Amino acid sequence: MSHIKGVYTIVERQSEEHPERKNLWIQIGIAFVNRDDSLNVRLNAFPVNGALHIRDLKSTEETESDETASS
Repeated sequence: MSHIKGVYTIVERQSEEHPERKNLWIQIGIAFVNRDDSLNVRLNAFPVNGALHIRDLKSTEETESDETASS
């Protein structure tokens, strides 16, 4: 488990007219995992939809390989 996590809000972009659109993930902060598994969250923005999604950050290498694979 990573001790630093990304904090995201997910903007839903799919509709009946455009089912092919993917949801948009916007990183709006980071979270630090404490020894007791609680979280300290630092936000740079507030989500309009009121929902946060917290998950392990991808390393730069993983992000670059994902972008290369999708090209």
